[in-house]
Amino acid sequence: MYVHLCASYAQRPQHLANITCISPATRPLPFSLVNILSIISSPRKGASASIQLANGIIDKLQAAHPGSNVVVHDLATHPFPHLEEAKLQSFFTPAEARTPEQQEAAKHSDDAIQEIKDADVIVIGAPLYNFGIPSTLKAWVDHIARAGITFRYTATGPEGLITGKKVYVAMSSGGIYSEGPSAGYDFVAPYLKAVLGFLGMTDVTVVRAEGLAIPDLQATAVQKGLDSVTITA
Repeated sequence: MYVHLCASYAQRPQHLANITCISPATRPLPFSLVNILSIISSPRKGASASIQLANGIIDKLQAAHPGSNVVVHDLATHPFPHLEEAKLQSFFTPAEARTPEQQEAAKHSDDAIQEIKDADVIVIGAPLYNFGIPSTLKAWVDHIARAGITFRYTATGPEGLITGKKVYVAMSSGGIYSEGPSAGYDFVAPYLKAVLGFLGMTDVTVVRAEGLAIPDLQATAVQKGLDSVTITA
């Protein structure tokens, strides 16, 4: 079963035609077997290779775990705001001491963190834009990285608090960045593995659809990425 975060049931996007919409205020139905969270960051909808790759990974997960549920958060249609003073103040104010304004400011972050906590597997669609991640995905990261909530500082160093998750990064790129002369320009995979690991999510698999702008490679790039994915029950 798929559920999609959208403002109304009428807003289900075409590239997610087989996905059921839920409103942002509605919690997903009780999960069976594996709870999968899909984070979409490409604004290109059906033309997006990262979305195609992420959906293919999810299909494999559901084939291995029939009956599992998928919650989709499309950052292109429901982006997180960039951090500003009111949000930062709300993050560092205990929940019971927040003003109504601070409660509203913290809501995006609280909801995003709860989505992650509810998930067993997280699939992040991440196109490479100018060697990095889309700004919408960075804003999502800024809302899930919370001191005392998703990580904490200890006498022996920082400790991630979001553990026991499997993460797949469905990465797309026009060129080849997994190896060769352009490998040093890939700041998507290293950054996401670093920040997710900092939060406790250390089991991260990067799946690549690369060479999408290279005529001899573009037609098979997504399938080649999918073929590299093996799901173990």
